[in-house]
Amino acid sequence: MTDFNYRPTMNVGGDGALYIGGMKAADLAREYGTPLYVFDEDQIRLMMRTYKGAIERHYGNGLPLYASKAFSCLSMYSIAKSEGLGVDVVSGGELFTAKKAGFPMKNVFFHGNSKTDEELKMAVDFRVGYVVVDSAEEAKILNDFAKEKGRVQNILVRVNPGVEAHTHKYVQTATNGSKFGFPIWDGRALGFTKEILGFKNLRICGYHCHIGSQIFEKQSFVVAAQKMVEFFASVKKECGFTPAVMNLGGGFGIFYEGDDPKMKPEDYDGFVAAISDAVTTGCKSARLKKPRLVIEPGRSIVGEAGITLYTVNTIKNASEDVRYVAVDGGMGDNPRYALYESRYTVLAAEKADAPATRKVTIAGKCCESGDMIAADVYLPDVERGDILAVLSTGAYNYSMASNYNRNVIPGAILVSGGKADVIIKKQTLSDLTRGDVIPQRIKNK
Repeated sequence: MTDFNYRPTMNVGGDGALYIGGMKAADLAREYGTPLYVFDEDQIRLMMRTYKGAIERHYGNGLPLYASKAFSCLSMYSIAKSEGLGVDVVSGGELFTAKKAGFPMKNVFFHGNSKTDEELKMAVDFRVGYVVVDSAEEAKILNDFAKEKGRVQNILVRVNPGVEAHTHKYVQTATNGSKFGFPIWDGRALGFTKEILGFKNLRICGYHCHIGSQIFEKQSFVVAAQKMVEFFASVKKECGFTPAVMNLGGGFGIFYEGDDPKMKPEDYDGFVAAISDAVTTGCKSARLKKPRLVIEPGRSIVGEAGITLYTVNTIKNASEDVRYVAVDGGMGDNPRYALYESRYTVLAAEKADAPATRKVTIAGKCCESGDMIAADVYLPDVERGDILAVLSTGAYNYSMASNYNRNVIPGAILVSGGKADVIIKKQTLSDLTRGDVIPQRIKNK
């Protein structure tokens, strides 16, 4: 039997099958079709409440944001709203979706290192709570748009604290040479602060940093918090004002497979406790007023809450050492193996308690040699028509999905207490050609 991070709402039943949200995973696959994204609503809400409660207990004046780039849809913004969280968005599309879901704009933080004019105008028009500014050019453009509307836009400035967390190089965001933020170690962040204070239609409220993703070390976050407190003290000394908001980003790791820590809600509470203590202690030492503390968990809220279900199509021995189990999805619905060689726990959904003795590679259906879901995983013997469950796919799977090879993007369902609801409809073949146009000059030939 393959090991995974059990929880009350996802486990193996007495019949040996995988259950999620009180429902048999294989039954969901057959009712809604595969590939299929399945999300555990109770787990999502539990993690949101964990972060909200942790900030309230350990710090006081703070707000967790759901980092919606992990998984964005109307239902997710509605859940975040009902749980009292803010959200961060990184595009006009995410901002539009949050607005359409009725999410309060005052609790929206708009990120991005390369926002378009249209996105900046949308932010001002929608009256978002904070725009996180990432360049001098962006600040000037945003100031002009705010001036045209007769408004003063609240902003945070993204800074780079220079903390190198132990994670994949593509998801490290606070190292020397990163495309994100103004470095604090060479004076550029402080210099930009002095410049921005002269903008009449921008109100600098504080600073944002984010050191990376899939991080398990508390100390990385503690060091980032300490560096931010030191920077806040230098801002007060050099610029004469005390920043009111400290946004430390997210990046808390989750269990995917193997030796990854099997994190529980109390472990994430511990992350917040350590960060809170670092900020509180640092501010007391520097004689700073404690800022409002903001964090941005995304993957840790929705990652383990999501699984993807596939149907086995073919099984092929490519060599003595390589056995492919090919499924009806692939890099179109999960590109993370192709991007990062990400690893996953995979279960035979109706044989989840059977001995997993056969080493296989889960191959996708795309016409691409690199189209794999998981390499060198162990399963019981499976055959065509069996349902496979790939765990911890709630974050950055649907978000990164594409129509490569003109495959449709799967739908998503939300499960809770033995009930399932569609939250994203599966694309149809007609959706694939909806935006296509044949010029008349081609038709005439």
